[in-house]
Amino acid sequence: MTLMAGSDPNWKDKHAVVTGGAGFIGSALVWELNRRGCSNIVIADFPATNEKRANLAGLKYSEYLDPSDLLAGKASGSLGKFDFIFHFGACSSTTETNEQYLRENNYEYSRKLAEWALHEGVRFVYASSAATYGDGSAGMDDSDPNQLGRLRPLNLYGQSKQWMDLRAWKEGWLDRIVGLKYFNVFGPNENHKGEMRSVVCKSYAQVLKTGAIQLFKSYRPQYRDGEQERDFLYVKDAVQMTLHLAENPAVNGIFNIGSGKKHTWNELARAVFASLGREPRIEYVEMPQSIREKYQYSTQADIRKLLATGYNQPITSLDDAVRDYVVNYLVPGRTLAVTNPEKSPETTGMMGEFR
Repeated sequence: MTLMAGSDPNWKDKHAVVTGGAGFIGSALVWELNRRGCSNIVIADFPATNEKRANLAGLKYSEYLDPSDLLAGKASGSLGKFDFIFHFGACSSTTETNEQYLRENNYEYSRKLAEWALHEGVRFVYASSAATYGDGSAGMDDSDPNQLGRLRPLNLYGQSKQWMDLRAWKEGWLDRIVGLKYFNVFGPNENHKGEMRSVVCKSYAQVLKTGAIQLFKSYRPQYRDGEQERDFLYVKDAVQMTLHLAENPAVNGIFNIGSGKKHTWNELARAVFASLGREPRIEYVEMPQSIREKYQYSTQADIRKLLATGYNQPITSLDDAVRDYVVNYLVPGRTLAVTNPEKSPETTGMMGEFR
């Protein structure tokens, strides 16, 4: 699989939709699009308040819509013609138990957007998740979509993402759209996520408060406490990978979006301490009973399919990514687009219309 000649678009002339654009990966994508000269962006998200509104500070976009207004606008044709739809809007809580809510927000809405994009000839890129891989016993290989049906997610969030992947596969959409299985993405603009924030973000707050970082104990003999493994990916790398796939129309299907390496929670915690110039102090706590049977002990993205498309950007090392996040964003309280945290969103050049 190789890139098409001339596939890199002039982003300045493009019109894009970013659902979940006030959220974590969505706002990071808008930031990177702005850096590439694109500001003709419609953000579709629920009303942004507090930290989510701060994610938008300094970003340039043309309009901000409620997700339901986006569907109404596409039905009426009032929004005009788009070149790209980046669909990141969803409930990202891995502990959500309302199946109907997840079906409506994470599956039905995704399906409707995909059908719209395919009908209109718009490039469609949507967020799936590594949570669809479950305990990993069926592998974490993105090369064969026929294997999608073998995956068994461990929670309803992962299942809701699996519904969309399976629908795209059964309908033959994967020949024309891109689905992204994001692994453990962390970085600036995630502060609004509460308990779904990355361990880096939560650990930083723990160190400031107690001087220690708490990690879950292991309940499997092959893993020592804190030695559970994850594929951690910096959000800046995640959006670079996303745009690389989006701007190459010959590239379609499901792709793992990760670093291709696995690190332990202990390594991550030590990187946080190193970024703060402190000696490591790690405490191991009991994992809640409710998630013990649904816990992934090891994840690692096989990114050979991504690399085969010609993606050749260096992937930020874990130590460098944690250092950049902690030193340049968490310590000064910055978001991606705001270099002076003392300025409010209203004074940092925000563009866009809220409805």
